[in-house]
Amino acid sequence: MTPLHRIALFTLLALFALLAAVPTSAQQAPPDPPITIDTHVDIPFTYMREPRFDAGKDTPLLVDLGKMERGGLNAAFFVIWVPQHELDAAGYAQAVDQAESKYEAIGRMLMMYPDRIRLATSPDQAVANRKAGLLSAMIGIENAYSLGHDLHRLDAAYDRGARYVGLVHVGNNDLCTSSLPDTDHGESAMNSKGDHGMTDFGRQVVARANRLGIMVDISHASDACVRDALAVSRAPLIASHSGARAVLDHPRNLPDDLLRAIAAKGGVIQAVAYKEFLKKDPGREAAEKKLQDEVARAAGDKKYDSDKHDYLPAMAAGMAKIQQRFPLPTLDDYVRQIRHMVDVAGIDHVGIASDFDGGGGITDWEDAGKTRNVAAALRRAGFSDADIAKIWGGNLLRVWREVERDARH
Repeated sequence: MTPLHRIALFTLLALFALLAAVPTSAQQAPPDPPITIDTHVDIPFTYMREPRFDAGKDTPLLVDLGKMERGGLNAAFFVIWVPQHELDAAGYAQAVDQAESKYEAIGRMLMMYPDRIRLATSPDQAVANRKAGLLSAMIGIENAYSLGHDLHRLDAAYDRGARYVGLVHVGNNDLCTSSLPDTDHGESAMNSKGDHGMTDFGRQVVARANRLGIMVDISHASDACVRDALAVSRAPLIASHSGARAVLDHPRNLPDDLLRAIAAKGGVIQAVAYKEFLKKDPGREAAEKKLQDEVARAAGDKKYDSDKHDYLPAMAAGMAKIQQRFPLPTLDDYVRQIRHMVDVAGIDHVGIASDFDGGGGITDWEDAGKTRNVAAALRRAGFSDADIAKIWGGNLLRVWREVERDARH
């Protein structure tokens, strides 16, 4: 071997050694989906008011701007959620005020961090923000009780940027029956006689949402209400955060016939990463309830308040112990539901929702910073990159565009 050959050989060996030293993940990192959209992220009532809930900083929240950027979550619907109160003037007024505080909070985030996140009120804006390297904030309403039984407030919500309206939450409201009646306050447990479905006001809200170009969200609605919404709406529906009842029998999950019906109308069901809809675990449920009561009492309060108590050190320590005894569902559990939903409704009718900061979060997708784990789990389960692009945002954008189109005709 000549000296020149030796030099060439040593050079090749050094190159092979250098390539071997590069982590496999760096060599073969799969591409991110074109856009990743989470359709359900909750915010506390003191969002962007208390320093600990400043989304531009590192926070105890499961979704903040840093976690979105690191984890590859490009866009999220931040939710205007209010709890259910009485169906009277005082209850409606309180709900309207609570909703207003959340609109203002989202607006404050957008004003403070325009170089990182922008409002998207159309699919094209969400895509443009992605191409510009910006995050997108969209707005969804959870529990249309916050309209205060006033149809004009839906127009005002549209003007504020709301692009989906969830008809109901826990407890029946003035629009329709809930999948989970508030039995603690006297509502009858769900049965065929008690499920009256949608009210006249609910039908008016659906019709007005169609005319405005607001997506109608049937998550949390009773089966009868979902069927009514399918009949009333002339545009496709969404389920912003729901599961499959055939995989886990829970009233919040949708039965196969409704999965098919939503798909047949062109809609999308956003599979939710929420523990109780993925895995039955009465031991964990009891342990969490006990911890919540203990933390509330230690804080001098008679009743547990998620906004106040969830972020206390005592709650974090207690939840860590509970997690050791009663582990959360896994990404595999989540993907199993997604697979069933795809098999029943079709690949064009399933999407992703975390329900982060509203109880969502599972093993290996504990916060937005671990968002890429979801795509990895889908790949392991045999979903193609084209499938993942649809599930992670493409399907939702299609429905949103169709709702916009139907509003113009």
